[in-house]
Amino acid sequence: MVDASRIPVVVGVGDLRWNPADGHREPLDLIHEATVAALSDSGQPSLGEHVDSVYAIKTVSWSYDDLPALLADRVGATPRTTATSPIGGHWPAALLDRIGAAIAAGESSVALLVGGESHASTTVLRKSGVTPDSIGWTAAPGGPPGFDPNDLGSPEMQRAGFIVPTRVYPLFENSFSATIGHDAAQSLTWSARMYAAFSELAAKNPASWTPDVRTVEEISTIGPGNRMVSEPYPLMLNAMPFVNQAAAVVVCSLEKTREFGVDEDKLIYLWGGAGATDPLDILSRNNFHASAAMHDAVDRTLDSAGVGADALDIVDAYSCFPIVPKLLIRELGLPDNTIPSVTGGHSFFGGPLNSYTLHSIAEVTRRLRADGKLALVHGNGGFLTHQHAVLLSASAHADGYIGNPEARSLSADAPELVTGYSGNAEIITATVEYGRGGEPETGFVIATTPDGGRVAGHTGAENAAELTQFSGNNPAAIGRTVHIVDENGKLTVTF
Repeated sequence: MVDASRIPVVVGVGDLRWNPADGHREPLDLIHEATVAALSDSGQPSLGEHVDSVYAIKTVSWSYDDLPALLADRVGATPRTTATSPIGGHWPAALLDRIGAAIAAGESSVALLVGGESHASTTVLRKSGVTPDSIGWTAAPGGPPGFDPNDLGSPEMQRAGFIVPTRVYPLFENSFSATIGHDAAQSLTWSARMYAAFSELAAKNPASWTPDVRTVEEISTIGPGNRMVSEPYPLMLNAMPFVNQAAAVVVCSLEKTREFGVDEDKLIYLWGGAGATDPLDILSRNNFHASAAMHDAVDRTLDSAGVGADALDIVDAYSCFPIVPKLLIRELGLPDNTIPSVTGGHSFFGGPLNSYTLHSIAEVTRRLRADGKLALVHGNGGFLTHQHAVLLSASAHADGYIGNPEARSLSADAPELVTGYSGNAEIITATVEYGRGGEPETGFVIATTPDGGRVAGHTGAENAAELTQFSGNNPAAIGRTVHIVDENGKLTVTF
């Protein structure tokens, strides 16, 4: 029998959206409101005074030197442990796992996990020439967010132009689609079908940023209001980061819930999970059609719990771009028509940068309380780099907490990157970025040389027009042998 003081349970959740038309509130204010809601949801708001650990997901829209301490002061807590994550959408799942491990080790009994953004407000304020601190946002400790050039990727990625998610994730999508035998139209149809279902879920969620239900046709039709960003992702298949949203989760030991008289119907057991990390530089990955880190994290999560994917009632995937939930569906061996979300996805529920999965944890908790036995919540960070999965259940695992919060770093045996190359090469993945006028503007290509080297870079508009799969009658680029001239990352491609 596992000691009740070592069994972690989620007892309270809260999340919200805030319309900037009603005033501009900083992330700390939104996070505090979500925390109050989560404590109230537990049925025992006084738990706030007994919080011994506060973990915060890093805010990007506004910076805080020590957000956990600022929040603890507001709820009247004196925590022994405070921490703020680095950047990465996997951190809500990873920190929840870390909290579970701390409770299982007897190092914590009441913990808060929080996150939020006010990116919609900072965008409006910047456009109007108003600085947030001039309207009372916390400036000491805190202030405008900083910028780390390393967040753009490795020097090799920057040289190739692979510096933003909207360029990188399509490279994985297109390689994956080619591997499973889908052309660009089939890839877009699968994505649109999934995201239309996401929009229906988001429309029912009070914390959702976008309440509109979108049809498959609306999502897959490229035009005004849904311009192509990078093939095969029009705007509605891209995450929406310009939101004001926050979430909070209260996790306690089972013993503490009994001490406070928390209603057993509120308890959702945190079984635990696992994480893994692929090479940070995508050009050092083995391939672009799979995620070794996702396979490792999901496999170890299920294996440690002694369950298979068929035991899952709920799957909630990270969904910054469709390739991520598609890979998770395939990893779990689920049918392609599976809708792996109860939250609503980044495009329609909203993508509050690093803390989306915290909203997933909140919504999954509600669903398990109402109807469900076992759920897997998945987080993704970086350029399909960091993966973490956790299991939540309406009942305790026989062994209590069975997770491992420490991510495993995976190595790769990738082809050597060749720079300054001139010669023939076979395209293994590519995408085309469009300008706001709706024309192909830049191509992004990864190719293999005859002797097994790897070439990567960006093209001009002429080559982009030859690479596109959504205008004209161009043959598929992937698999074609072309002549490439690489001049400091700028490629000239001759078909």
